[in-house]
This record gives sequence, C-alpha cells and structure tokens, in this order.
Amino acid sequence: METSDQNRRKPSNLPEPDMKRFKGSSDKEEENAYETGGPNQSLSKRQFKKMLKKEKWLKYKAEKRAKEKERKKQRKAEARSKNLCLGPSRKILKSSTMAKSSCKIRVAIDLSFDDLMTDKALSKCVKQVGHCYSLNRRAKNPMQLYITSFNGKSKEQMAKNVGYGNWDIHFRTENYLDIFKKDDVVYLCSESENVLSSLSEDKVYVIGGLVDHNAHKGLTFRLAEEHNINHCQLPLQKYLHMSSRKVLTIDHVFEILLGVSEGMSWKDAFLRVLPARKGAVERDSNETRLSPEMSAVDVTL
Repeated sequence: METSDQNRRKPSNLPEPDMKRFKGSSDKEEENAYETGGPNQSLSKRQFKKMLKKEKWLKYKAEKRAKEKERKKQRKAEARSKNLCLGPSRKILKSSTMAKSSCKIRVAIDLSFDDLMTDKALSKCVKQVGHCYSLNRRAKNPMQLYITSFNGKSKEQMAKNVGYGNWDIHFRTENYLDIFKKDDVVYLCSESENVLSSLSEDKVYVIGGLVDHNAHKGLTFRLAEEHNINHCQLPLQKYLHMSSRKVLTIDHVFEILLGVSEGMSWKDAFLRVLPARKGAVERDSNETRLSPEMSAVDVTL
C-alpha cells in the first residue's frame, strides 16, 4: 500500500532545528534533521532536503563572492605596485555602450534550444552568454549584441545573475527571424561549406546558443538549410591546423568576432582566443593558399 507525503509528514509542534548545524552536512545528517523537526513540517522529506541544500548553496555563494572580491582587491593592489595596466576604469566602462559605439556589427545568440540541454549544459550556456556580455562591455567600441528567444529555462537560469536586466544587451523574447530580415541573417555553423571572409554592418551574425557536447551535432546547420538561411563557418582551416573538432564555444566565437571587428586579422584573433587544448597551429603562407583539405568557398555575405 502506497503512503502519501501527507502521511509521512511530522507533527507541526516539533522544534525548528538550528540551520547552522547543517553546514556541509551529509544526506544522513539531513535526514536526522528532518526526523528531529524542520522549519516547515508541511514539506515532504525530499522537499525538506532540497530546501536545506538551497540554503547551504546561498550561504556558500555569499562567502564565495566575498572571497572573490578580496582576491580582486589584492590583484589590483599588486598591479598598482608594479605599475601594470588595470584595464578600463568603471567610469570608462559606463560610457562605453552599444548606443555610443561606432561599431554597428550585429551579433545574435539564439537561445531557442533550451529543451535540448540538460540543466548543467544550460547553466554553462548562460555563463558563456554572460562572458560575451563582459567581453563586449570592455571593448572600446562594443558590437550590437542581441539575445533572442530569451524565455523559458534560459531566462530562469539567467535570473540567478542579480541585475542582469541592467546589462547593455538587447534581450528579446522573439526568434531572430522575427526581429531581423531573413536576407540579413548569417548563421555561423562549423559544418557550412561557406567560409566567412569579412564582417559587414548590413548582416546579423547568429551564434547557436547550444552546449551539446556532440549530442546534437550539425543541428544549427540543418536548421539553416531547412529554412533557407544564409550560413557560414569561420575561416579556421584557412589559417590554422586544428587537432580537435573546429566547434567552438559561444563565447569563443563571440570573442573572435569582437577581435575582428576591432581590426584584428582572423589569424591573430584565432590565436589569441583559442585555448591550447584545441591544438591550433598556424599554417605557413604557401599552405594557406594551396592546402587541398580546404574545400570550402570564401564568401562575403
């Protein structure tokens, strides 16, 4: 015979436990806490454990931020003592906005893939979006950054970043095709046979907001083909040898585009951004012109 949660609940007259006792507590300790009385006896045992873990996480989060703040303060003091550049001041950062930027190149991150990602992958996706904002905010002339299909799980995950609504980003709930003209859209896909040669202010470069670890290989390319949307790959093969797949993270793609928008060459942008684990090695000039493995076609969209 099944027992409902209501039958398993403890009487409401038991004392509330001291939550300080449960810092770093194990599952067994959490169960004992439930047996000795909880702050809300209308909760089931599972709900009670979940509540304890959330409270511990919130406390840890505050402690972590305090430690990060202290480390940042120490790094600044060390940099000043060595006369090192500390980067743009807060005053300069506040004045460096998309509206005031001379760069009108548009980049959109398509967050329409929430249901295809696990909670862990979704969290990584949103963190990468946050890094894109940070990179753009520190640029002398930020690109025009759009976040499209911003609703559902991705919006809930983003809400953990307190104050994100004040970020200098165009947050839009609509799909990118409902915001931009279809002919202006260029979806960046590593599987595309077209190679992007330059950036244009007349186009919108769309990055797929999907952290899939090969679970949905080629999905954005197939969608672009099905909907007859322009697509391109970055010119990685033209300038570099890669020892791994040429699929990059959302923030890596954005940082490369940002570098090129600031006047860097594709090669220099790749070498600056790509992590060592990608095994990127520069091609020599003759190989760049003659390499037989480069079957894609250079295009300007």
